Amino acid sequence: MGPRDRKPEYDETQIQVLEGLEAVRRRPSMYVGSTGPRGLHHLVYEVVDNSVDEALAGACTAIEVTIRADGAALVRDDGRGIPVGTHPQTGRPAVEVALTVLHAGGKFGGQGYKVSGGLHGVGVSVVNALSLWLEVDIRREGGHFRQRYERGIPVTEVERVGDAEGTGTVVAFYPDPSIFETTEFSAEILVQRLRELAFLNRGLRIVFRDERTGEEREFRYEGGVVSFVGHLNKDKDVLHDKPIHLEALRNGAHVELALQWNTGYTDHLFSYANTIHTTEGGTHEEGFKRALTRVANDYARRTGALKENEPNLAGEDIREGLTAILSVKLADPQFEGQTKTKLGNSEVRSLVETVVAEELGAFFEENPGPARRILEKTLTAARAREAARKARELTRRKNSLELSALPGKLADCSQRDAENTELFLVEGDSAGGSAKQGRDRTFQAILPLRGKVINVEKARLDKVLANEEIRAIITAIGTGVGEDFNLARARYGRVIIMTDADIDGAHIRTLLLTFFYRYMEQLITAGRVYIAQPPLYQVKQGKKGVYLYSDRELERHLARAGRAGVTIQRYKGLGEMAAEQLWETTMNPEHRTLLRVELEDAILAHEIFTILMGERVEPRREFIETHAKEVRFLDTVG
Repeated sequence: MGPRDRKPEYDETQIQVLEGLEAVRRRPSMYVGSTGPRGLHHLVYEVVDNSVDEALAGACTAIEVTIRADGAALVRDDGRGIPVGTHPQTGRPAVEVALTVLHAGGKFGGQGYKVSGGLHGVGVSVVNALSLWLEVDIRREGGHFRQRYERGIPVTEVERVGDAEGTGTVVAFYPDPSIFETTEFSAEILVQRLRELAFLNRGLRIVFRDERTGEEREFRYEGGVVSFVGHLNKDKDVLHDKPIHLEALRNGAHVELALQWNTGYTDHLFSYANTIHTTEGGTHEEGFKRALTRVANDYARRTGALKENEPNLAGEDIREGLTAILSVKLADPQFEGQTKTKLGNSEVRSLVETVVAEELGAFFEENPGPARRILEKTLTAARAREAARKARELTRRKNSLELSALPGKLADCSQRDAENTELFLVEGDSAGGSAKQGRDRTFQAILPLRGKVINVEKARLDKVLANEEIRAIITAIGTGVGEDFNLARARYGRVIIMTDADIDGAHIRTLLLTFFYRYMEQLITAGRVYIAQPPLYQVKQGKKGVYLYSDRELERHLARAGRAGVTIQRYKGLGEMAAEQLWETTMNPEHRTLLRVELEDAILAHEIFTILMGERVEPRREFIETHAKEVRFLDTVG
């Protein structure tokens, strides 16, 4: 689990009060991200993070997460137990302060925790405020203590209910249905995060139980981040059997890195600070990339792979096909960025750079076989990058873009304010024609796509950019791709994928989503990518007609209205709909339904796209067999 200090004292004097909880229930999204599934699962993560902090302090070896049969969540650890003594500033029990005051906890004073992951969040007090009820059970100092809250308000005192051996905390809670859109936890989403935490905390045992289904999973990885990279590359062909592992403790900070190259064309760097996934990167990533580029170029020059007159290899060449996990643990992480998931500590940049330069340089010298294979792939990538650069020039939008530079088949909108405009990517010329006729041309642009776009999972960027449809999409959107991506250059506020409601349409949708995920991920994380929901049926009874969007809706409608005098038209494709119908059902903001594409879990997305769109057939077959029973309305949602 990495270096640990001697277990520090942890008592009521270390709970610091910063501010109150008044606004949490009024504006829950400010504190947990959303009132949808993301915010719901964030509640569990906040409680689990407290237990992980105990593990980082060397005081916890096991964490159990249970979804109870009644739908409540329960988190148990064998840490030191939340202090129950009287808090000096408030005169209330310390556990009650931690559960009722925002940002109250043992992580701010510097004594309770040397390293803490919970600083990125808002604490268990927010979980308490947003729960219908919460119960905390604590074992410490020979006693068993309990307290219950309802919607954040204590309804009992901290009661000693008996004696207890050992120490630990159990937090059970039920999310408030008046706040969250759903209170049903997803086992799959929780399992992903718990597995991730087990990888990042070598040797920590994490158990997940779902009493609703009887499922039980246990995660414990003595290989830590090395096991993590092996897991991510399990469905890929790798260039070297074992991931490269680098680890160092410098100036009180712990740096750990595992990296392994595969034969694919995209790189995947997942970085963490105190087990928090830093999705926006930060100084630790910058240090790693700089060192990796320098070490690879030095090695290429020294071995003669790069001649004197040849330019240096670019970072993106060296990272092609790389899967890496970078984990830093430090005493005072500074988080920045829009979602507070970007590490800002300037000292970490040089720290990581030094460690990677020394350790990776030594690995290349001592392992010429893997080093040579990595270098050969990098040199091939460099040649492809030059071809991609030329192709990219055709798609890059200049600030002084003339309309003539846009794809000829794009029917643009007249409004130039990107915030209020939308681009429909429409399957087929015939549907594109209907969409062009039916749209509101002031703010809706239409780009018809002919046939299926290239599967970017199986092609280098130069091949991807040589694809006419992909080039048209990039040029129309205007942001550039990959390293050149700049969200500020987006020409539209929404990009809406509009395909037929059948298997082929679902495939095209998946191909487009794979492209956006691999080369324009920020477009997804910014909430700019949507999927249109065209109707599957038009049902008429006399002069009255209704549009229905799934087989289930059709069944319900027929059960209510009966079948007498009913005519049912099933739309095989968007092209069968008249322009007015397409506008009214699928494009009119007042009546349409759009699904926003959200990236709940980058690791899960990476795994699924690798399985569904990658080279290997067997993992794809296993995935389909496993999840076939979960798929509903295949014709409608794909």
